[in-house]
Amino acid sequence: MAAGNVHAAPNTGRSHSVGLRADGTAMATGWNADGQCDVSSWAGVTLIAAGWRRTLGLTRDGTVLATGRLREGACDVAEWREVVGLAAGDWHSVALRVDGTVVAVGNDRRGQCAVGGWRDITAITAGYLHTVGLTSDGRVCAVGDRSAGACDVNAWQDVVAVAAGSYHTVGVTAAGRVVAAGSNDFGQCDVAGWREVVAVAAGSTHTLGLRADGIVLAAGNNQHGQCDTTAWQTIRSPDR
Repeated sequence: MAAGNVHAAPNTGRSHSVGLRADGTAMATGWNADGQCDVSSWAGVTLIAAGWRRTLGLTRDGTVLATGRLREGACDVAEWREVVGLAAGDWHSVALRVDGTVVAVGNDRRGQCAVGGWRDITAITAGYLHTVGLTSDGRVCAVGDRSAGACDVNAWQDVVAVAAGSYHTVGVTAAGRVVAAGSNDFGQCDVAGWREVVAVAAGSTHTLGLRADGIVLAAGNNQHGQCDTTAWQTIRSPDR
């Protein structure tokens, strides 16, 4: 493969970037004050997730590796087993188990780690102070900071994908429409008119949507040009 034989979509923390090679090794670049880029010894990795000051890796045997800041406990993942999915918030780490349950460690001041009662989950995502889960029947659950409304997702139905920004949550429905909840200070939730969307991603204060025809839509903060996607075409979803 091109681009250094990178196997999966790269993942970004606040100030570092991580890549996963086809052979299951990882590489990282950027700010390394807490060792969040110390992944050169990792092997057998199938999935990566990057939060603020840390990096997580899922291995082929369902265990999880972590490197970076230890203070909040977000790297305390050594006991996790049978994991199939990962998400990294700014201060907490979340894992989806093969049985559809979810575990979380790290900062829990706003209840963002209160996922012990979740069942039948198929996907997870994490924002700054909230955690979101997608159930097999297309419903969405969320825990954590409710001040901005990012957890107001209980009424969503027929959702097939979710993404969490710092203070907002986005979902794609089976019909290809996009729903959003939470902070809209920069217009990052102005997605009601989007159609034929197959995947979404959420940054701190912006939202991206990939249409079935490969066009990328964007809404929200464009201070650094992060929404300048109008020229992008035939972009593929990471899972395709």
